[in-house]
Amino acid sequence: MSPRSASVNEELRRRSRERLLQATVDLVGTRGYEATTLGDIADHAGSARGLISYYFPGKRHLFQSAVHRLMHLTLTEALDRHPLPEGPDAGREALARAIDAILGLARDRPVLMRAHMAGILQNEGFVQCDEQQQLAAVLHRTVSLYGSPDPDTDYPLLRALLMGAVVAVLLPGAPMPIARLRAELFGRYGLDWELGVPPEVERPRLAAAERKTPSQFPAQR
Repeated sequence: MSPRSASVNEELRRRSRERLLQATVDLVGTRGYEATTLGDIADHAGSARGLISYYFPGKRHLFQSAVHRLMHLTLTEALDRHPLPEGPDAGREALARAIDAILGLARDRPVLMRAHMAGILQNEGFVQCDEQQQLAAVLHRTVSLYGSPDPDTDYPLLRALLMGAVVAVLLPGAPMPIARLRAELFGRYGLDWELGVPPEVERPRLAAAERKTPSQFPAQR
């Protein structure tokens, strides 16, 4: 029997790593971060416990990589949903879809996203990993398509605004309604309420000072 080629081995490693990432979001999303052990994750993924140490330096790195992968996949699916954005409003539709995708994760996966935000706000901060870079690239392309004159500056601002919105949705004891946060973000970027995937509620009213026109990108003010 001939040995496997390098490309086959690389594909097997990729699949093994992705199974661990998927198992992490599955388990933490139901049990919480502290109640999920690395052994649980390995068993759920059908992998040897030692593989986690091979791919990831620790549990926190594994968890952040897993959530960043989920966010990247969710954003990509939203942006690639048919009908694809096209024409002069393609950039505005893309940005609306991106905002809705992230707010949707906060709504649909509160345990997972609360643990993610808590980890980022602790000493570990952002974990630099391939999944985080892929997520950053998607958001960077989105602000470029929207028409940012300086995506390198405007992408981190969008990221910060989305992170703040997720925290506000998940704040224990005082959560903000998603519709209100969506209206704030859409107003900031001059997006029509009907873009993206609007919730089945009336658009919250914004003060006149909060309403922007489509041409006003935050970096230009």
